Amino acid sequence: MAMYAMLRRVSSAVLPQLARRTAMASSSSRTFHIALSVLRRETATTTIAPSLRFANAFATKSSADEYLAQVLQSEIQCALEDDHAHHQVEVPVDFPFDIEDNPGERTIQLKGKFGDETIKVQVDIPNVAPGEENEDDENGDNEKNDSESSIPLVVSVFKENGVSLEFGVTAFPDEISIDSLSIKQCEESEDQLAYEGPEFIDLDENLQKAFHKYLEIRGIKPSTTNFLQEYMFAKDNKEYLMWLKNLKNFVEK
Repeated sequence: MAMYAMLRRVSSAVLPQLARRTAMASSSSRTFHIALSVLRRETATTTIAPSLRFANAFATKSSADEYLAQVLQSEIQCALEDDHAHHQVEVPVDFPFDIEDNPGERTIQLKGKFGDETIKVQVDIPNVAPGEENEDDENGDNEKNDSESSIPLVVSVFKENGVSLEFGVTAFPDEISIDSLSIKQCEESEDQLAYEGPEFIDLDENLQKAFHKYLEIRGIKPSTTNFLQEYMFAKDNKEYLMWLKNLKNFVEK
C-alpha cells in the first residue's frame, strides 16, 4: 500500500508537467507558424509597395516631361514664326573689324588693326530698356517713346609690347558712352588691385571728348555700333531658338 501511494504521488506530479510541456510545445509551434505567416505577408507588402510607388513616380515623371516638351515645342514654333528669327544681317563692306561668332556663346569677338596697334572688341547681347510715356508733349496726348536699346562693349587697344588700354563702353543708337578706362599690363596679376583712375564722367570735358575721338578713329563710332546692335539682336534670336531646341532634346531623351 505504501508503494502504491508513492507511485500515485509520483504520477500526479509528473503527468501535469508533461501536459504543460506538450501544451507549450503546441503553443510554440502555432506561434512560429503565425509569425511566419505574418512575415510572409509583410515581405510581400514590402516588395509590392515600392514597386507601386516607383510606377506612380515614373508615370508622374513621364507626364511632366511630356507636358514640358509640348510647351517647349510651342515656344519653338512661336520663335520660328517671329519675323526677326529669319532676319539676315549683312556685314557692311567698310566694316573695320573681322567678326568671330561662335554658336552657343552670348558674345562675339571683333579684331582689327590700326597702324601697329591691335584692336579687340567683345560685344555682348543687347539690353532693352522699356519706353516711357511722354506726358509733356505739345498736343497733350500720351505718346510712348520707342524702347531704348544698348549693347555693352569691352574695347582693348593693344600696343606691340602687350600693354593695352581697355574701355568699358555702352553703345546706344547713334551714340557711344564711355563708362570706364584702364591700362592693362601684359603680366599683371589678377591679385593686384591697380589704380584705374577716376570715374570717366568725372574727367575734364575736353579729356572726355579726346578719348571719344581716340576710339572713333579706331573704328568705335555710331556707324559701327548701330550695325552691331542689329547684328546682336539677330544673334540673340538665333541663340534663343537653339537654346529652346537643346532643352527639348534633353527633356525627350
